[in-house]
Amino acid sequence: MLPIQPLDILAFGAHPDDVELSAGGTLVRAAAQGKRTGIVDLTRGELGTRGSAELRAEEAAAAAKVLGLAVRENLGLKDGMPENEEKAILALVGAIRRYRPRTVLANALFDRHTDHGRAAEWVHRACFLSGLARIETQEADGSVQTAHRPRHVLHYIQDRFREPSIVVDITGAEEKKYAAIACYATQFHVPGAAEGQVKVPSASELATPISTPDFMAVVRGRDLTMGRYIGVASGEGFESRTPLGLTDLADLI
Repeated sequence: MLPIQPLDILAFGAHPDDVELSAGGTLVRAAAQGKRTGIVDLTRGELGTRGSAELRAEEAAAAAKVLGLAVRENLGLKDGMPENEEKAILALVGAIRRYRPRTVLANALFDRHTDHGRAAEWVHRACFLSGLARIETQEADGSVQTAHRPRHVLHYIQDRFREPSIVVDITGAEEKKYAAIACYATQFHVPGAAEGQVKVPSASELATPISTPDFMAVVRGRDLTMGRYIGVASGEGFESRTPLGLTDLADLI
């Protein structure tokens, strides 16, 4: 198997759309700067109230194009994660070694949805274990993967407010972020969906907390709040379990 060009940033999400909602602007901005970015979704989101796993896959592919991703992969783990932990973490180790990212983004450390915190812990552990050469993993063609440990692991902020360790300025990338979110018409309120312009279940029959027009106002408001922390128009916050280093304090904004 030919080696894959390493990614600068690899974002993991327990479900398709997790990354778009909380780190989409960061990925858009990185891609615009010429960096290689990617998303690995752990599950197909098959337990979601609205839509289906097949529709979510179509939506995820459309969102990947909007975000400018170099790669997107779905590990196909069970939604709700009643999964063998060793199997799940080895799948994550395999993805990290395949794409060899410098920085990994992962789900929130604690959140309303229990899958998010569990995925955050699994990804954090996998990032360490992927650097241990004695843990053996293979590609689909049988080729042996080499050890790789990302330099940074950052956890994005989701439904529950978390105090950020770092805020990324996404000013100018917001509209592409929101366009990527809008690709998930089965999950979120998308203007025009009622007229049949996109595939979407009846909102009156399958209403959820994230399918109302108010939800996107919350997402936009959070971006404004995070931006205000660092004196910019819009931002996305991340937590780090370890100290973040700088070589020059002038790099701080």
